[in-house]
Amino acid sequence: LEEEKVEHITYQELYVRVNEFTAVLQDFCGLKTGDRVTLHMPMVPELAITMLACARLGVIHSQVFGGFSGKACADRIVDSKSNVLITMDAYYRGGHILDHKEKADIAVAEAAKENQKVDKVLVWQRYPGKYSAQTPMVNGRDFFVNDLLKKYYGKRIEPVRMPAEAPLFLMYTSGTTGKPKGCQHGTGGYLAYVTGTSKYVQDIHPEDVYWCMADIGWITGHSYIVYGPLALGASTVIYEGIPNYPDAGRCWRIAQNLDVNIFHTAPTAIRALRKIGPDEPKKYNYFFKHMTTVGEPIEPEVWRWYYEVVGKGKAAIVDTWWQTETGGFLCSTLPAIKPMKPGSAGPGMPGIHTIIYDEDGNILPRGAGKAGNICIQNPWPGGFQTIWGDRDRFVRQYYSRYCKNPASKDWRDWPYLTGDAAVESPDGYIRILGRIDDVINVSGHRLGTKELESAALVVPEVAEAAVVPVKHDIKGIEPDLYVALKPGVAATPELAKKISDAIVREIGPIAKPRKVWIVPDMPKTRSGKIMRRVLGSISNKADVGDVMTLANPEVVELITKMVQG
Repeated sequence: LEEEKVEHITYQELYVRVNEFTAVLQDFCGLKTGDRVTLHMPMVPELAITMLACARLGVIHSQVFGGFSGKACADRIVDSKSNVLITMDAYYRGGHILDHKEKADIAVAEAAKENQKVDKVLVWQRYPGKYSAQTPMVNGRDFFVNDLLKKYYGKRIEPVRMPAEAPLFLMYTSGTTGKPKGCQHGTGGYLAYVTGTSKYVQDIHPEDVYWCMADIGWITGHSYIVYGPLALGASTVIYEGIPNYPDAGRCWRIAQNLDVNIFHTAPTAIRALRKIGPDEPKKYNYFFKHMTTVGEPIEPEVWRWYYEVVGKGKAAIVDTWWQTETGGFLCSTLPAIKPMKPGSAGPGMPGIHTIIYDEDGNILPRGAGKAGNICIQNPWPGGFQTIWGDRDRFVRQYYSRYCKNPASKDWRDWPYLTGDAAVESPDGYIRILGRIDDVINVSGHRLGTKELESAALVVPEVAEAAVVPVKHDIKGIEPDLYVALKPGVAATPELAKKISDAIVREIGPIAKPRKVWIVPDMPKTRSGKIMRRVLGSISNKADVGDVMTLANPEVVELITKMVQG
């Protein structure tokens, strides 16, 4: 809420609070180096404190985006084999306080079904000393952190010295198989990379007030709200809520009131703010020396508004490209060294050597301007170490496709496959075109189409499901869901709502489809494969191409009439 006072935490206070909570984790929870802990917390300072306390003990933290459902949290508890869940009773979103504790109860119950027992649930209170959720606490399992901390007042815990290669955290990302994969990031390389890129790409110094508007539940928040800026001694802003509440001026008031001089956000937020308040920034007295954009390609006209209106024509912009798996930026211009170019991520970072292959494994000539699959030729410090519990998948998914010699121990033979398509222009700047697999990017949140389809198939009436990305002015992309029902089941608006609700329940509100289309049958190849490309063309009002080779070409016309009218 805007009328609440801003909480300012000094580095000394942070040190004290991290130490006291570390004592809770060590003594009360019995956690030790190598244990995994699941965090399901909103955007509050206690989240950063919890992460740093885990790191102090060498405990591997796994933060689940606060907007995800209890079921999504359970999936991550099961995969990482966590016995402790750390959450918060409630948080604000759009002016309303939401019961977050109910998700913890669902998560623990769902994890138990998969034989993963959560022994303790630690609950931070949004207002210390007051319980803000409706969901009751469970005796003997749930504990208020604020009550536990009293016993550990003034405690100082010596940090556990860890090897550079020891795991620091798991960050789960959407997989195309429907099972989220836990990207394991290490300690030394990751911290060095996010600190270096924070300093040299974002120009962050101790005297700066830096605001990254991402959520700490995603890798951007880990790297560029918590670990990078704090390692540099800067002031980092954590904002609870949405950028347009109570009005379109909220972001610029925060920037003005806190004297923010470095701003970092995603094209989704920039598009939304441009749409609802194109002239709002002019009303406020703030000055950005530097601005970052991240998470998806930004359209040149949106970039220009960001530069001219938000940055007042004075801020250097870096349009960064990277991934959960890479730990930090892969492509970006360097402020004041390389010229800015609207809509382009810029060249590979210092020490990052990009290479673009075609489908057949041929290297596209540098600056050819042809689309291909972008890879990284060399290892770098921020790269993830493995997929938690699935080394084979790690090698298969990220390194095997363009491997020259599977028996080789030479890194030159194992280029990293990013899974993105890209074009390199003659000036060496890279433009990212989007995913080459089936992950869609909704408002900067990566969602696996298989995950959404699997959630739809939880509804017993559904026989088949296909998710396709649809262009959206603000979100960039949103999902359309096509379903075919089991024989004898009638299509009704109630059933469509039931299917949509199932996706929200299984994954979270961010995954809610634009529309659930109940179709008589899916367009299929003669081998029975659903032609998602055709459905995507229909949803985006594009040319479906030649469909006469399909097993059921007549259904394409029926679906087109239904969707396009």
